[in-house]
Amino acid sequence: MARVLNPILSGFHADPSIVAVNGEYFIANSTFEWYPGVEIHRSKDLVHWTSVPSPLSEERLLNMAGNSASCGIWAPCLSYSDGKFWLIYTNVRSWNKGPWKDTPNFLTTAESIEGPWSDPIFLNASGFDPSMFHDDDGRHWLVNMEWDYRKAYQTNYTNANQFSGILLQEYSVTKKHLIGKPKKIFDGSAIGCVEGPHLYKRNGFYYVAAAEGGTCYEHALTVARSKSLFGPYEVHPQNPLITSYGHPELKLQKAGHGSWCESSDGKTYLVYLCGRPLPGRKECPLGRETGIAELTWKEDWPYVVQPDGSFKNTPPDYVEVSGICGLLPGEEDRSLIGAKADECCRITKYDFSKDDWLLDFKTLRYPLSGKKVKRFSTEARRGFLRITGGQSPVSNFEQGIVARRQTDFIFEAETKVYFEPNYFQQLAGLSYRYDEDTQYNLCITYDEQLGKVLQFQQFMLGEYKEGLKIPLKADAPVWLKVSANYDAAFFSYSEDGKLWREVRPILDVSKLSDEYGGLGFTGAFVGMFCTDMAEYSHYADFEYFTYTKGE
Repeated sequence: MARVLNPILSGFHADPSIVAVNGEYFIANSTFEWYPGVEIHRSKDLVHWTSVPSPLSEERLLNMAGNSASCGIWAPCLSYSDGKFWLIYTNVRSWNKGPWKDTPNFLTTAESIEGPWSDPIFLNASGFDPSMFHDDDGRHWLVNMEWDYRKAYQTNYTNANQFSGILLQEYSVTKKHLIGKPKKIFDGSAIGCVEGPHLYKRNGFYYVAAAEGGTCYEHALTVARSKSLFGPYEVHPQNPLITSYGHPELKLQKAGHGSWCESSDGKTYLVYLCGRPLPGRKECPLGRETGIAELTWKEDWPYVVQPDGSFKNTPPDYVEVSGICGLLPGEEDRSLIGAKADECCRITKYDFSKDDWLLDFKTLRYPLSGKKVKRFSTEARRGFLRITGGQSPVSNFEQGIVARRQTDFIFEAETKVYFEPNYFQQLAGLSYRYDEDTQYNLCITYDEQLGKVLQFQQFMLGEYKEGLKIPLKADAPVWLKVSANYDAAFFSYSEDGKLWREVRPILDVSKLSDEYGGLGFTGAFVGMFCTDMAEYSHYADFEYFTYTKGE
């Protein structure tokens, strides 16, 4: 037996979709405005997960220029049929703008999970969170929630009634588009806000698994079944299948949005969205993560199996998986994929001399190696990441930032940067951010009287603040670091890599969360950036980046 600890994918891995293919398991997650789109992990044992290159890594497949924060890739669905992987995704272009949403849905396929992926096919835009159901008669069906903008006026702009139900429409492989008319098959349960639908078939029943309750602490996963594909669907007698609502004592909160698959030994495993708040708080700076649970079937209804063998609809802290070699009870596996890890995987060092670091890092809204925007290079200076200055830290178009998720409550991130600014609109350094409206930056910049300086800057919900300017040596590198311990963090710097000086103020980590400043869907990121608001041409060279997780 191996004990799989939750979450299995830590730090901003929302809206999981799982599929089992030829003895392997694959999970796809949302990425929102971060490029490349859709995160995919693979495993042979449900214990050890490694990253697969993201499928939407080209402008041909994904254009997110101008997307606002928390737009972009919502709730992708990964499935397998006819000898190929099917990836359905939404590229949300606008949301939270009055009663409307713009949610075009696309399909791309590949024979291998590593690609190449086919040119995207536009499907519809009537709602978001699409998935594909492959029936055993060979027909393929698109499933998505429907967004009814009219109902905002009936509910004083509360969203519950705008989630008007689940639509089903057939997809033609030969014609490469939807055929027939969409049919609403499920209105949702009394919980409300029905979204994130997946369809399954088992023992003659069709099952709808759909997220409800919104994306916060009321979140849940509803299940309903029918003997007919088109319904009517009967809601689970002990609905919801899984939720944390009403259980503030649980480590895993926000449990909901999920999907399941059958294992090679005939068991059913559910992956689901969850979040871990800061101790004694509501904020979840690590974002919405992915947990796992075993399901058992009683009278053709699924139930969550708890570690003690009972059946309750709450997220378990761990799952015992049989028939594989994995972790011993009580051990934890948080193997950081990507660059070289040491000290029992506590420290991951990215040196940019190889491409393995790409698995862990993301850019904003456009690819690292795009044809239109060439802002990142590991060839210009061998062994370094060169970032050519992009637009301001609040731009929704062409920022020069490369960052990775915060995956641990206690961590340190460090980099060494060579940057010689000659104008105050040139900035480069270390960013600790949630989105354009919520970020802390420690940057090297220029002052007309002092020359090259170090400065702390922050932007919080429209309010800009900056710290004192610290003179730096010209023509010399600077080491930058951010250290976080749950709800508090601080920046520090060094001019020799040995003597470090702390930079005030203390940072409030809780602000780098969905809960701060309104509705959002991502989590905290830390990374390297370069800005040149004058000419988009001044560059910074980063020698390495390390991420060290706490004990």
